[in-house]
Amino acid sequence: MTYDFRLHLTQELGNHFGSPADSWPKTAELVTPFLAIVVDALGVDEGLRWFEAAREAHRRVTEAERDRSYNFGFAHYLDTAAGAHEDITLPVVAVFEALKGAYEVARRESSVDVYFECAAQTCSRLGAARRDRRQQLEQGRETRVAAQ
Repeated sequence: MTYDFRLHLTQELGNHFGSPADSWPKTAELVTPFLAIVVDALGVDEGLRWFEAAREAHRRVTEAERDRSYNFGFAHYLDTAAGAHEDITLPVVAVFEALKGAYEVARRESSVDVYFECAAQTCSRLGAARRDRRQQLEQGRETRVAAQ
């Protein structure tokens, strides 16, 4: 799973930041392994949900900073958006910590939201491709059964 996700994430980042990769933000290489942990631990469908939660958490932090209002921090907003406190398992803890790590590495750059967006887009595409492939296999199986 990691290889497919990392490859497709790299392609998605290339779509956003352009080519060559030398022009990408310095944090891109450091953030990618953290994002891969999410998909390794939970798969693409749950990964998508968590990346969307991370985007929401970042948005709330940014709004609080802009409005100079009380800011509970990324970890709190992520926990709330993802519902991490409701299902504390080892994979959830790993994902929660990985997203906090990715955020810490990239938060001082304007690209932090881009990483979560590209990761979510990658999960969405991989999930759709997996569902399409599964549907094709089922249709092929049905066709073979009907032909017998």
